[in-house]
Amino acid sequence: MATGVCRSDWHGWRGHDSDIVEHGLPFTPGHELSGIVVELGEGTTNFAVGDRVAVPFILSCGACRQCSRGRSTVCESQAQPGFTVHGSMAQFVALPRADRNLCKLPPEVTYIAAAALGCRTTTAFRAVVQRGDVRAGDVVVVWGCGGLGLSAVMVAVAQGARVIAVDTSGPACEKARELGAFACVDATGKGGELGETGSLLAAQQAAAQVVAITPDGVGADVAFDCAGFASTSEGACWSVRRAGRVVQVGLPIGGRDTVVPMARVANQELEIVGSHGLAADDMPRVLAMVASGKLRPQDLIEREVDLEEGARAIAAMDDGSPLGMTMVTSFE
Repeated sequence: MATGVCRSDWHGWRGHDSDIVEHGLPFTPGHELSGIVVELGEGTTNFAVGDRVAVPFILSCGACRQCSRGRSTVCESQAQPGFTVHGSMAQFVALPRADRNLCKLPPEVTYIAAAALGCRTTTAFRAVVQRGDVRAGDVVVVWGCGGLGLSAVMVAVAQGARVIAVDTSGPACEKARELGAFACVDATGKGGELGETGSLLAAQQAAAQVVAITPDGVGADVAFDCAGFASTSEGACWSVRRAGRVVQVGLPIGGRDTVVPMARVANQELEIVGSHGLAADDMPRVLAMVASGKLRPQDLIEREVDLEEGARAIAAMDDGSPLGMTMVTSFE
């Protein structure tokens, strides 16, 4: 059994999530989880006590208009552990709609690896494979190499893409290279630094560097904004070729606006798409890639802690998120 500590948990703790604010305290965070079934709710027939399971962080209803159209990631009445219902930073967690949303773990996949899929790797998978439609030979650029961005690098490399990473952190760039990125652009420059107070000039400078190092010098096929800053969303738009695709997967918070150069979008027929989570129906595909070793989300784990230390890890994100993942593996 395991649960990851995610930046989103910190946002919830800090009051940035309206669902948690509406629910009120006390509230249990945690949405990157795997575990073992110890009790079945009424009507649950697809699972048995003792089953090892993984859980997507979007628990869809299966009945709304979006679910009926195969778009359960935007379910109109979705539940989310750690946000709309109590989460996984506890010894036990009750999950609604289990028959529809839980997924049995292959024997080769450990609890830790399954929890490491979390919202990062599963979100990255949908963004890269389904919304970005990345294929072998594509050139992609990932803006922001935190947990989500590094997962996007990993998934894109697994798809056979050539990946350029953009970040302001040397260690993040180094990790992106370890995961298979062929180049990394340091997004600090004369125009300032990317980030929450980052400069749009710095983003344009970084985008120009990205374009220059693409194999044909005309930009990436697909760009992913995995940070959600104004600078990274604009930089992503400037770093793709004509008729390129930009996938917005990083979430802006606190009413923070992003910037989209709409003249460029129109004149060069760019596609801008959003991406959110992963449908439960697609979890087996991702787990099969983990079982085969094609994806190794566990390589992003920095440390394993107990539940008490996990709570402290959330608070410590006041000083920024660690590069590696913190995983709670002891719940006593």
